Amino acid sequence: MRLTVVGNPGNRRVALFTRAVLAAGLPRPQVLPWADVLTGAASPGADAVVRIDSPGEDAEVDRLLRRSASPARHGELVGLADTYAGLLRGLDRVAAGGAELLNDPADVAVLCDKRRCHARLSAAGVPVPAALPPVHGWAQLRSAMAAARWSRVFVKPAHGSSAAGVVALAVARGRVQAVTTVEATPDGLFNSLRPRRYTDEAEVAAIVDRIAADGLHVERWLPKAGLGDRVVDLRVVAVAGRPTHAVVRAARGPLTNLHLGNARGDLAELRAAAGPAAWAAAMETCERVARCFPRTLQVGIDLMFLLGWRRHAVAEVNAFGDLLPGVLADGRDTYAEQVRALTDGRWTRWLSAAGPSRGDAAVREPSAGREVLACAV
Repeated sequence: MRLTVVGNPGNRRVALFTRAVLAAGLPRPQVLPWADVLTGAASPGADAVVRIDSPGEDAEVDRLLRRSASPARHGELVGLADTYAGLLRGLDRVAAGGAELLNDPADVAVLCDKRRCHARLSAAGVPVPAALPPVHGWAQLRSAMAAARWSRVFVKPAHGSSAAGVVALAVARGRVQAVTTVEATPDGLFNSLRPRRYTDEAEVAAIVDRIAADGLHVERWLPKAGLGDRVVDLRVVAVAGRPTHAVVRAARGPLTNLHLGNARGDLAELRAAAGPAAWAAAMETCERVARCFPRTLQVGIDLMFLLGWRRHAVAEVNAFGDLLPGVLADGRDTYAEQVRALTDGRWTRWLSAAGPSRGDAAVREPSAGREVLACAV
């Protein structure tokens, strides 16, 4: 097996996958830099097996994706729709050589568009928060919230990641409160590792209107279960259709991403709080999520148990969500698990069960106000 990784050389994702490949006794994978893909490098040939990794954390790759003359300033939220378009162009170039891809470009295209991903999950019966119809700015958002009789929502950039640009919005008795990673300045929006709280409606409106230029996805804010004084959710990695690794994310605020300074919680404590039936139902949901992306080796699933622990919902699914350093299952990290699936036949069986590739053209978005939630049996 000749493995190639499309990624950013020196990035820890590439390094961790390479380590897992070498530990399995396979040859060192070739690294095809994203920068080379975007500037015309030859595609991997038909004899290659290709892992496509995240193009993030590289200013020059970001510039090339956006087709911009200059790089973004540090932390700047700019050109998210252009970045997505550049990713799709890059995926097409990688696929052009006929290699076996471990990430199906059609799947990645859906995973990196929150609107399309939500629609695909909902159509498959996966429990997800209800979503508003498309909104294109603050005034339309407030009107749609009033029509749905929702007081709390998550406003998400359609093509964002790592909570960048997400706004947890609450409106009550004419007052507005927004918790977000966005730092607003007169000449741009910047992603901060310290979530900020805004209570001035004009400021919040300006942030939402600026993010809306690249597309929005708005979901109802569902109350998460908690452990101690923190709310919790899970990042679950499913490999070849099977949930294998999970990490608890515990936060005192609505944004639980670990890179924002939140804590890793105790998985055994969470499983005990949920109980065997609710946990089994949640893992079955993760399997159903994986089946929505049947030609992709791994997906990262953000899953939340709701207050009372009987119900759960999927908040996000991530194309590049397998970076869980130090999280082991049967002695393997997420990368070693993927290499094992490649060498023990599980990936081949997963592909065979998937059948012909399918698009999501027929998937319809759920109607506003309708929540699809699973109850533990």
